[in-house]
Amino acid sequence: MASHLDLEEQEQLDEIKHFWKTYGNLISWLLIAVLGSYAAWNGVQYWQRSQSAKASALYDEVEKAVNANDAARVERSLADMKDKFASTHYAHQAGLLAARSLYAQGKTEPAKAALMWVADSAPTPALKDVARLRLAALLWESQSLDEALKQLNSGFSPEMAGLASDMRGDVLQAQGQTAPAIAAYQQAWKALAPNADYRRIVQAKLSALGVQVSPETAADTAK
Repeated sequence: MASHLDLEEQEQLDEIKHFWKTYGNLISWLLIAVLGSYAAWNGVQYWQRSQSAKASALYDEVEKAVNANDAARVERSLADMKDKFASTHYAHQAGLLAARSLYAQGKTEPAKAALMWVADSAPTPALKDVARLRLAALLWESQSLDEALKQLNSGFSPEMAGLASDMRGDVLQAQGQTAPAIAAYQQAWKALAPNADYRRIVQAKLSALGVQVSPETAADTAK
């Protein structure tokens, strides 16, 4: 009996040896790949958390510089953010914050540069849209009307399209293009939610140009 069991065990061992000889390398490489992927995923998660924490700390520096109305410090802090954490939301939010502060302090060109950077490289459509709207407003105020229209004619998300069309109407009206301005305001009226308070402002602009928006139009738009 013992001899019989020994033979069976030997056969099983031989089968195991044959199996590992045939598939051992493949299994080993699969295990290495799986464990390596897991380790890499953990590494990426750690790196992202670390980057986020560091970016948050540097964003605080931008905010402190803004609160101190220190334009030179704002520019330096933003440059550090762009250099070290350009792919993060913090960097682009810092760009919007810095642009507002710089413009308020008369630093128009650095403010434009900050907004252009956010508009070109922000990771989300929302940040890009906000940057383009603010840049267009800055350009409009500085009488760079064609440049402002260029920003406003680029694609906007549905949530921001109404505001973009309204500002486009303002710029066109500033250029003396009344008919295109009316069309832009009408686009804004249709794009804005029926219960949006800003809609009344658009309605007032249309009324000033001799165009009345009827209740029926509002009902059609709501549908």
